[in-house]
Amino acid sequence: MSYTYNIDPKAMFEDRSKQFVSFGIPKADVKALQAIITDMWTDEPGGWAFEWSVFARNYLEAGNPLLSSLAYGFAKFPCLANEARRRAFQNQVVAYLAAAPDFPVNFERRTIPLSYRNESVALPVHLFSRSGRYIDQPVLLYSGGVDTYKMDSHLLVLTLAQRLNVTVLAFDMPGTGENPVPLNIQGDELILDLVKQARELGNGKVIHFGLSFGGNFAAMTGLSGAVDAAVVLGGPVDKAYSRENLERLPYGMPGIIGNDMGFDHEPSLDEFSAAIGVFSRRSLLDRHANSPMIVINGAEDVFVPQVDTLVFEGRNQTEVHLIPGTGHCASSKLSEALDLICNWLPRQPISV
Repeated sequence: MSYTYNIDPKAMFEDRSKQFVSFGIPKADVKALQAIITDMWTDEPGGWAFEWSVFARNYLEAGNPLLSSLAYGFAKFPCLANEARRRAFQNQVVAYLAAAPDFPVNFERRTIPLSYRNESVALPVHLFSRSGRYIDQPVLLYSGGVDTYKMDSHLLVLTLAQRLNVTVLAFDMPGTGENPVPLNIQGDELILDLVKQARELGNGKVIHFGLSFGGNFAAMTGLSGAVDAAVVLGGPVDKAYSRENLERLPYGMPGIIGNDMGFDHEPSLDEFSAAIGVFSRRSLLDRHANSPMIVINGAEDVFVPQVDTLVFEGRNQTEVHLIPGTGHCASSKLSEALDLICNWLPRQPISV
């Protein structure tokens, strides 16, 4: 199920141009695309997915499949709401796997069977490791958010694999990418089973790193003690789901989340609020026990209120950073956030 919704492509560039560049797209190409894209959904010249896919094919023909995969990733942005985006996403997988032999770390793609609503579902994941010896290392689970999938986060995932003595297991969170289940609270079951599988894959220690909405699931595993350490970067955990915050979400975010949740129409505010409100982790926040956690966000986030980061202050084994001068997930100061994370993790009771 999916639907399109009213969004101006100019607003998308306004919101994400810096992200497109920081994730690897040449700045001149981003500006060129911004000048020619006039419609978010049409699959013809001037359409978002159409024009991004042209650049992606050009990158592939020039012998750069990794850049092609990133461009196809942005062609399917911000959600798989129509056939053009679903096609771009499949092209992204093909280009990414073509680029994989040149990755500077060991890479493996595998499919893991997981429990969801008492049934078994198959989740494709990507494994990154300097040594390739998973059994000797902790496993760091990584997922992005509602519009940034595992392949889109390639540079971030590589940085983690290169700087830490871990096996990074990158996956798409529920409702996104290759994850077969919609975004709903039952997705917790799938995530918790993935934690169990990760313990068997590595040395028994598991870290969960969630970016943006993925940080909601990382907060769940960290606050419940399901993992040995949790990293929450830009995670909405409580007040982000208040009606007041949902009413003012910019840049078509309700449409992105609505698609990920499986709506076949644009939900009313009441429908949207009821569906997403279950992701408040207030009951876990009210508990006092948790795994070691580091919680970070930018102070100028327009999606997640500051209180969703500051609520972690004073908790046992928890470090909190609200970075000034940057927005959602500290995206314009991501290197600073990664330094904090990579300096914090080795000090925890896990071998990284």
